Amino acid sequence: MTHGSRGKLYEVFRGTIADASDFDPTADAEALYNAMKGIGSDKEAILDLVTSRSNAQRQEVIAAYKSNFGQDLIDDLKYELTGKFERLIVSLMRTPAYHDAKEIHDAIKGAGTNERCLIEVLASRNNKQIHDMVAAYKDAYGRDLEEDVIETQTHFDHCDLYAAGEEQWGTDEAKFIMILGNRSVTHLRMVFDEYEKIAEMSIEDSIKNELSGDFERLMLAVVQCIRSVPMFFAKRLYKSMKGLGTADNTLIRIMISRSEIDMLDIRECFRLRYEKSLYNMIKDDTSGDYKQTLLNLCGGDDDLAGEFFPEAAQIAYKMWELSAMTRVQLRPTVRPAPNFDPAADAQALRKAMKGFGTDEDAIIDIVARRSNAQRQEIRQAFKSLLGRDLMKDLKSELSKNLERLIIGLMLTPAEFDAKMMRKAMEGAGTDEHALIEILVTRSNQEIHAMNAAYQDAYKKSLEDAVQSDTSGHFCRILVSLVRMDLKVLCSHCSSRTYQELADACNADSDDMVMKFMSILCTRSFPHLRKVFQEFVKCSNKDIEQIIKKEMSGDVKNAFYAIVCSVKNQPSYFADRLYKAMKGLGTDDRALIRIMVSRSEIDLFNIRKEFKETHDDSLHEFIQVETMIGDTSGDYRKTLLILCGGED
Repeated sequence: MTHGSRGKLYEVFRGTIADASDFDPTADAEALYNAMKGIGSDKEAILDLVTSRSNAQRQEVIAAYKSNFGQDLIDDLKYELTGKFERLIVSLMRTPAYHDAKEIHDAIKGAGTNERCLIEVLASRNNKQIHDMVAAYKDAYGRDLEEDVIETQTHFDHCDLYAAGEEQWGTDEAKFIMILGNRSVTHLRMVFDEYEKIAEMSIEDSIKNELSGDFERLMLAVVQCIRSVPMFFAKRLYKSMKGLGTADNTLIRIMISRSEIDMLDIRECFRLRYEKSLYNMIKDDTSGDYKQTLLNLCGGDDDLAGEFFPEAAQIAYKMWELSAMTRVQLRPTVRPAPNFDPAADAQALRKAMKGFGTDEDAIIDIVARRSNAQRQEIRQAFKSLLGRDLMKDLKSELSKNLERLIIGLMLTPAEFDAKMMRKAMEGAGTDEHALIEILVTRSNQEIHAMNAAYQDAYKKSLEDAVQSDTSGHFCRILVSLVRMDLKVLCSHCSSRTYQELADACNADSDDMVMKFMSILCTRSFPHLRKVFQEFVKCSNKDIEQIIKKEMSGDVKNAFYAIVCSVKNQPSYFADRLYKAMKGLGTDDRALIRIMVSRSEIDLFNIRKEFKETHDDSLHEFIQVETMIGDTSGDYRKTLLILCGGED
């Protein structure tokens, strides 16, 4: 392994906890003793002292405490404190090597193995850290770390585990591990860049396409750490706090282990990728003395001016460069059925709907397992052979979400998009998020077909409908998208457009929106990727943060959706699916809209992005979140067929 070069990435101190000046271990030991004597303990005094000393200084305090009072400081802290706060303070008192050793030991002891903890620790530590951890593990538990990890039958490429891996996996996988495990970080970054040029696919996409399960997670973690250790930890921190509940062990482990290394860079990467600072997410997600200790380790809230520290600016630039260079191989989950017979399918559907009761299983198995083009042939065969309208029969026999989903699948993509636009605008309220999602993500050809389908179905132009239902700048943005200005190839060079964007950022509010619209709604996605890359490079600012800070409401949401789609459209849809299902109740209209419209385009890619961002698979999420209200399970079954499998 030559990953030791990771430790040289930080030439200036990027931690949030440093040596305290005028340090006196004896005075600190006495202060801690006084904070714990008598009834109750002064938790604020304990957390303030512990989080304002470096780990090396804490070890001196432990020694002074033993020398002066004849007691073990860690034992006293365990006795006086409770819960997550106790776990956090006690962990801060251990040396980094012994802390890592305990995390690994806790991850592999007992019935189940915490593979995510193993992956995080082993993939992110440099050679010296691994060496020290192995020694600490042996000293603390009297066992060999390598042997204990091998016994878990989990695949890792650190600690000389390559030999074990080579015996268990195929030759290609073994070569892959050997390359990742035996090259320097600098060399591997160059290899990844060359790979992208040759394959027109990122190494991450290749891993997602070819691997699965813990092995996929491990390889992605190794690659992410090679690209950027701070970004890897920013993602892990976000996952530990998102949704209901907090993965406190993960949160504690990362906040402690990175506080003296690269917490400032992690904070910047966190802000770059998510909508709030790490400080505010911790503040909203935790409470009490536990929260205050974590906030002290975080080191402060970040100014949302949209400017980066050098590390985060470099990562943002690389993200846009990767987005500009990589041609993502889009993969559907629904493909044309082999040995297709539209007449037989038409007869089978008629049989499923004849007489008393309906055979929903038969309907689902035909409709969800045919391509849209094949479904249109079935519609025609149903009409010509049976003299009946298949759509009317399905509406008559099915109900609720299953009916909406099956009918959505039977419509052509243009008819379905037109119907979704209509649904988003009809009635008392407008579903602005649906309007944005559809118009931002469709190609010129798809929008052209949708315009025609809308006119045919509702005898009104889509542009007129949008103008009647929305107003102001938001209306102008949507109309520009309906007119197919977005993604038109243009001859403007990226540097000229960058200058226009930079000028727009300095304009007043109304003028800024109009200038942003003239750029974001009239340039091709490939062109915008280069523009956003140039923008980071020259201004040291993040276009996403500027949109969030300077704009509001539907205008902000529309521009932000464009930027997210430009950067990574499958990731944008994965986020939309997550928001449709998380929390109380499911937004079934959004769920149906995305599952139907993307199943023959890029739903496999969306699945992979969903898994990477949220840890749970899309398949598992659908299974759990659609149980309420779907008593028969037919709606859920159809969605899972469209999903195409478990990751």
